[in-house]
Amino acid sequence: MKNNNAFNEMMVHLPLCTHKEASNVLIIGNTDEDLKAQAQKHNKDSNIEFGDASLLTSKNEKNIDVIILTDVELDELLLANIDRVLKDDGLISFPSVSFSRDEEKLKADLKLAGEKFWIAMPFKFGHSTSILASKKYHPTADLVLQRSDFLDGLNYYTSEIHNASFVYPASEYKALTGIAKR
Repeated sequence: MKNNNAFNEMMVHLPLCTHKEASNVLIIGNTDEDLKAQAQKHNKDSNIEFGDASLLTSKNEKNIDVIILTDVELDELLLANIDRVLKDDGLISFPSVSFSRDEEKLKADLKLAGEKFWIAMPFKFGHSTSILASKKYHPTADLVLQRSDFLDGLNYYTSEIHNASFVYPASEYKALTGIAKR
């Protein structure tokens, strides 16, 4: 399995299998052919656009269901632009850092996302950690099994991995309590 294969599958399928009806999706940042191929698996249900952060300025307010950031760091200005275009039940996913590598950066990313989202939870896979932030849907309680269980040609993502990626050891869970919005 290629090193980025788990990243591509998790960054695409986890948010798109959490949102009930993601009809308009933006993927912002660098994308390789594998990430695009993973996104294409959702084309029946979703209109997916690829681009950089400037793509946000061309979108109407409250018109996007899901935004996936691949390598763009979330900051207050980007978050304000995301909040402007994201629907009231929208969600985002973006890469962060692992708890063991930089606990304070992970906490800062969770706090920033938590300013605009009802849920802001880290998920881990392999050696990577990302954050899913949602205005309505909970990533484990609202997992759409009819979508996630029927994805073909996967090397990493499964509905079981989806749920397990939100499980943390007790010490990390305790340290994130009050910061991660579960």
